[in-house]
Amino acid sequence: MDTTAGRRCHNVVNPLHTAMYFAPEPADEFATLGLERGAMAYLAGRAAPLGTVGAGTVTATFYNFNHEHVARYIPAAWTVATPEAVLAARLRGADGTLRRLLGEEALASKEMAEAAELALRATEACRREARPLYAANADLPVPEEPHLALWHAATLLREHRGDGHLAALAVAGLSGIEALVLHNATGKTVTSAVLKHTRGWSAEQWAAARDRLRERGLLDEAGDLTEAGAALRGEAEALTDRLDSAPYDHLGPAATARLTELADGFTRTARAAGAFPTQLFGKG
Repeated sequence: MDTTAGRRCHNVVNPLHTAMYFAPEPADEFATLGLERGAMAYLAGRAAPLGTVGAGTVTATFYNFNHEHVARYIPAAWTVATPEAVLAARLRGADGTLRRLLGEEALASKEMAEAAELALRATEACRREARPLYAANADLPVPEEPHLALWHAATLLREHRGDGHLAALAVAGLSGIEALVLHNATGKTVTSAVLKHTRGWSAEQWAAARDRLRERGLLDEAGDLTEAGAALRGEAEALTDRLDSAPYDHLGPAATARLTELADGFTRTARAAGAFPTQLFGKG
């Protein structure tokens, strides 16, 4: 199957997971456990499937975070709340987020049940090898409610593709911060201010990474992508597509197209409900 079909499906399934990072419900759930809002809650929430890991493991698996930033919160977070408690709070937060963004009618619809079934079927072909975040999430039980089953499947598909993407970034010779700077230059992610704040990079570190990318001919003097920079990103995305093809090959063209259609409808509804604040996106 055309590997870009998998990317198109990912692009509409993934927001059903990532909406929680911009939503108040998960943050409130984590706060009730005593986790600090912001970095501690995010790092603990995403790393919890791995267990009581240290900062080194989180930095390695998250790729683009400053290790010193991670070490401020991990493993300290596990002295506040166990990974098991964090996982339960994460699921409650996802439930609240989807109920608010999509509405009860959508959650109870046959389309939601169908989307969950298709997404879970796609995950049957995901591979654990060299994919630590996917593998850790794959060990978690599938929730019974269809909207949470879909969220769980979206999480698995996101982390499966994400783990493969990190391999592609390593092949491209990009450090974590360099990958962020290059992605930010496209204008298709959150602003540089948001990335620096959430990943723990200073303005000086960001500027140094930008200079290194200029020296490689990947950015021009204005900080925009050069032809070589766009080509490198294209190669990394193509390799990511190939590494992530198994779930969609397993699902097949017709079912992949159907999942894309269904997830696109839910994602459009979530966006219209304000799931992704527009002021946070762009070069900045």
